[in-house]
Amino acid sequence: MSAHPYGGRHELGQNFLTDPATIATLCAAAARTTGPLLELGAGDGALTVPLSRSGRPITAVELDPRRARHLARRTPDNVRVVQDDLLRHRLPGFRHTVVGNLPFHLTTAALRRLLRHPHWELAVLLVQWEVARRRAGIGGASQLTAAWWPWYGFTVPARVPAHAFRPRPAVDGGILVITRRTEPLVAERDAYQEFVRRVFTGRGQGLAGILPRTGYLGTRATRRWLADEGVRPAALPRELTARQWASLWDRVR
Repeated sequence: MSAHPYGGRHELGQNFLTDPATIATLCAAAARTTGPLLELGAGDGALTVPLSRSGRPITAVELDPRRARHLARRTPDNVRVVQDDLLRHRLPGFRHTVVGNLPFHLTTAALRRLLRHPHWELAVLLVQWEVARRRAGIGGASQLTAAWWPWYGFTVPARVPAHAFRPRPAVDGGILVITRRTEPLVAERDAYQEFVRRVFTGRGQGLAGILPRTGYLGTRATRRWLADEGVRPAALPRELTARQWASLWDRVR
């Protein structure tokens, strides 16, 4: 166990948020919705305590039994603290908002699990900066982002410096806000996501070379779509926007 005064256990990926401005930004983002909150990775309650002042019902999930017991003693009645693994905790079957300072090494696994769950409307997450940047398509989108863009919007309102945490991690964090679209851009999830996978893993010189090799679109149709959308033939899949992915799928299906 770490000897740091905050007691972060590195085997649990614990880096506790201590910066008041970042805490305020996360709480303000969560306040965009009403109703129950699910907090993942509650730790010492840096977010739980200020969020509890809203009076909203909160389920705070924390893996460390000692911290979970301590948090339960210092939070009001609208907070229910659950000692559980955030990757295994049963997600609510009703409309809710997710908030949390995710252990950096669990970010991708946690995101994959959340994106498949149908009931939350907003997720406000503190994650590793590189993950936040890629998920929001800053400097190019990842395959995971492109696969889920028709159903979710991804934004990054702030970068969080490493010194905002104790113990201090080796990299910065980022606030990632995921909003469920009220009207998806695409209807067929499984087929669309398989198409995205094949485009991202396809071979060729840019989209002009990749798309015909996927078997979904011929060379002439590919050139026509690229021209219609103003996309360079040499552009890579990561350069497309959410709207362009939806347009491309509409063209091939």
